[in-house]
Amino acid sequence: MLSIEPSRRELNGAGDVSDIALEQQASQSVIVERTRVLARIALIDRVFYQVTRAAAVVVLIILGGVIVSLVHGSWPAMQAYGFSFLTSQAWNPVTENFGAAAAIYGTLVTSIIAMVIAVPVGLGVATFLTELCPHALRRPIGVAIELLAGIPSIIYGIWGLFVLAPFLQSHVQPALISAFGDIPFFSTLFAGPPYGIGMLTAGFILAIMVLPFIASISRDVFETVPPVLKEAAWGIGATTWEVMRYVVVPYTRVGVIGGMMLGLGRALGETMAVTFVIGNAHKISGSLLAPGTTISATIANEFTEAVGDLYTSALIELGLILFVITFFVLAMARYMLMRIEQKSA
Repeated sequence: MLSIEPSRRELNGAGDVSDIALEQQASQSVIVERTRVLARIALIDRVFYQVTRAAAVVVLIILGGVIVSLVHGSWPAMQAYGFSFLTSQAWNPVTENFGAAAAIYGTLVTSIIAMVIAVPVGLGVATFLTELCPHALRRPIGVAIELLAGIPSIIYGIWGLFVLAPFLQSHVQPALISAFGDIPFFSTLFAGPPYGIGMLTAGFILAIMVLPFIASISRDVFETVPPVLKEAAWGIGATTWEVMRYVVVPYTRVGVIGGMMLGLGRALGETMAVTFVIGNAHKISGSLLAPGTTISATIANEFTEAVGDLYTSALIELGLILFVITFFVLAMARYMLMRIEQKSA
């Protein structure tokens, strides 16, 4: 008698075929889903690439636009004065006789004074915070130093005019005049009456303003030194000074120089704080106590009063000169960093 029921082997075979079909269908679904996910990731990656490239292009366009606008705005002054604009210290809006020498001189001198004061102090603060300061005080002192960077420049200017300048006029400048009055070269640097305001005062203000940048960056890079290097130096009997000089600073010199250049860039372009205390005199003096001016202070003081195309063009050319000075300073700093990195490699 024939059985009409399927045998167990036939059922198993049918089950296997169904399982294979289901597995193939599932694998196809997985492949389709994976393809869809990969396509989405590729699309996101292309969009990200285009957005970042557009951001870089926008930065270059803005920079190029700034350069073009400065050159276009200063072109009448370039045609009228030529190269003599850089060598003349005359500044007479009535006769339209303009020169940038005094402003360039004041910008460079005040920035140099600021760096001479701020760099040793900033490195000293960073050394104290990373090596000598008790752990309970490191964070409060570090935050207090960083808060100096958040104070508006006009506050520094007001404080410098009403507090720092009278203090320097009464105590510091007379002492400098009496101490260096008979020494060649220094008698010229500290000659004249103690006005209180002047390039030395402006340099002090700039030093206080750039100090947080130098100290904070130096502290951060000092903390990246591997402890094993310092422990090895201490193990052979080195002092803290020798560890900082021969281990920490050489290891972190690229970051330290970067912080110094950042501070120098801030000092070159500072406006309001310097305007309050420098005296705004368009003349070159060998004395650091004498009033002077800077490029940014001249622009801030006189741009709203500029009447006539030539006067405005002269101020715009001052801005172009400041842009060029800052560009070359940062370019030289970058070149120095590249040389240091090559020697280290």
